[in-house]
Amino acid sequence: MNNTVSLASDYPMLNLFWTMAIFFLWVLWFMLLFRVFGDIFRDHTLKGWGKAGWSIFVVVLPFLGVFVYLIVRGSGMQERDVRQMKRNEQQFQEYVRSAADTGGGHADALARLAELRKSGDLTDEEYAQAKAKVLA
Repeated sequence: MNNTVSLASDYPMLNLFWTMAIFFLWVLWFMLLFRVFGDIFRDHTLKGWGKAGWSIFVVVLPFLGVFVYLIVRGSGMQERDVRQMKRNEQQFQEYVRSAADTGGGHADALARLAELRKSGDLTDEEYAQAKAKVLA
């Protein structure tokens, strides 16, 4: 009985290179496919039937569908991405401002209460009640 062990030397370097290249292209293809689908459904100017048509085209004939989509609508993909990023940034800035405004008022009131307590104008019980009102 012949017990041979398969070693890495049985897989030539060129085969390893081609395997890595094919894997890289496969991952690249899926990234491109997801990017196209994301753009189809993120575009607000494209209505329902247009989205359905492009989706069917990309699913039925994936290579042709993706490449035709990139040729026809590819130039607008970056513009839509930039608009979406600006909209997200604006919403984030508004959220930060609203959170800072809300927190800033509480912080000032709590600081004043701490000063009054430190100076002896408020007892510990009065301080606890006033703090509960501010934080409520």
